[in-house]
Amino acid sequence: MIGIAALWIAILLLAGGFALDRILTRTVSNNFNSQLEFILNAMIASAEPGVDGELRLSEQLADQRFLEPYSGIYFQITGEGYEPFPSPSLWDRRLDASIDHEDTELHIRDSNEFEGEPLRILERDIILPDSDVRWRFQVAESRERLDQQITELRRTLFWSLAVLGLGLILMAALQTLYGLWPLRRVRREVVAIRSGRKTRVAEDFPREIMPLTDEINELLAHNEARAEEARRHAGNLAHALKTPLTVITNAATADDENLNDIVCREATVMRRQVDHHLARARAIGRRASAQARANVATSVETIERAVSRLYEGSTIDVAGDRDACVRVERQDLDEILGNLIENAAKYGGGRVFVTIEQSAPMVDILIEDDGKGIPEEQRAQLFTRGARLDTDKPGTGLGLAIVKDVAEIYGGSVSLGESEDLGGLLVMLSLPAVIEEV
Repeated sequence: MIGIAALWIAILLLAGGFALDRILTRTVSNNFNSQLEFILNAMIASAEPGVDGELRLSEQLADQRFLEPYSGIYFQITGEGYEPFPSPSLWDRRLDASIDHEDTELHIRDSNEFEGEPLRILERDIILPDSDVRWRFQVAESRERLDQQITELRRTLFWSLAVLGLGLILMAALQTLYGLWPLRRVRREVVAIRSGRKTRVAEDFPREIMPLTDEINELLAHNEARAEEARRHAGNLAHALKTPLTVITNAATADDENLNDIVCREATVMRRQVDHHLARARAIGRRASAQARANVATSVETIERAVSRLYEGSTIDVAGDRDACVRVERQDLDEILGNLIENAAKYGGGRVFVTIEQSAPMVDILIEDDGKGIPEEQRAQLFTRGARLDTDKPGTGLGLAIVKDVAEIYGGSVSLGESEDLGGLLVMLSLPAVIEEV
C-alpha cells in the first residue's frame, strides 16, 4: 500500500511539476520579452530620418546600459543602402540583420552570434512616412538573466515538490501503518488463542475492525459448539455400546448356552446405535456448507421410483410447488424423505400423498398415508431411538429418530398428526427454504 501510494504521488507530482514548469517558464519569458518590446516600440516612436536620409532617434532611450560598452543590452537600426545605426553598448560589434525575411510583425528569436553571450532578439521591419526604405529595428539582451531566473525557478520548484512528495509519502506511510496496526493486534490475539492463553478476541478494537473480530469470535464459538457436540455424541455412542458389549462379555465368560442369540441381539442394538450416530455426524459435517441446496420434488420423485419397486401396489402422489428448494444436502434430504415415504408405504394401506408448500422462510412437506394412523399419546414415542409400535414388520426403529435429528441439525422440524383426506398418519416436515435474491 505504501509503495503504490508513493508511486502514485510521484507520478502526480512529476506531471504537476512539469505543467508548473511550463507555465512559470512561459510567464518569466513573456515578462522578459515584454520589457524588450517596450524598448522596441519606444525606438520606433522616436525614430525619424535625418537630412541625409539616415535614421536617427529624436530621444535617447532611458536605459543607461545602452551607453555602456558590452553592457548586455543593445539596439540597432538597419536600412538598405545605409550604415547600421547601433547603440554605443555594441561598441565594435553589430547585430546580424542579414536574415532574408520580412518582420512586419514582431519577431522574437534567440541568437548565439556573440561568442559567450547568448542573446534574445526582438526585431521588426518598419517603413516610416515619407520614406521608401524598409528599416529593421532590433533590440537584444543577454539571456543570462533570463536563464538565471528560470534556473532558480526550477530549483525552487524541484525542492518544493520533493519536500511535498516526501511529506505526502511519509503521511501515507504513517496513515497505512496506523490504519493496519489493529490487524497486528488481531494477529497477536489469534496467536494467544491458539496457544491457549485466551479463548476470545478482545473487544477493544476500532469500529472498522469490530466486524472482523466479531466474526472470529463467532467462528470460535461455532467450533467450540461443534467440538462439544462431537464429544457429547462420542460419549453417547460409547455409553450406548458399553451395555451390549458388557452383556456379550458376561455371556461369553459364563459359557451361556444362548450365547449365539445374545450376540446377534446385542450386535443388532449396536448396529442401530452406530447407524444413528453416523447419520447425525454426516448431517453435522454437511451443514457447514453454505452452498447446500436440493430440490424437494426431484428428491421425492427419486424416492417414489425406489419405494414403488420395493412395495408393489403402493401409489405415491406428489402435488404442490415443484420448484421449492431447501438448504439441505441432497443426500440428507433423500435420507429424510426416504425414511418418511418408506414408512408411509410400509405401514399404510398403499396410498401415499406428498404435498410441497413454500412458506418462506421454510418449505413444508406433508406426507400422508391411508393406514390406521397412530394415537396422539403414542406419537411422541416414535421419535425415540429404537421405538417401534408395529413389531410384525422388519425394521430397526431408527427411522423417525434419524429424521428428527437430521432435520433439527439443518434448522428444521418434524411433527406428527392425522390425515384429514386419507385418514392415516400425517407427517409434517419443515426445512429452511432457499430464498432466491432478486
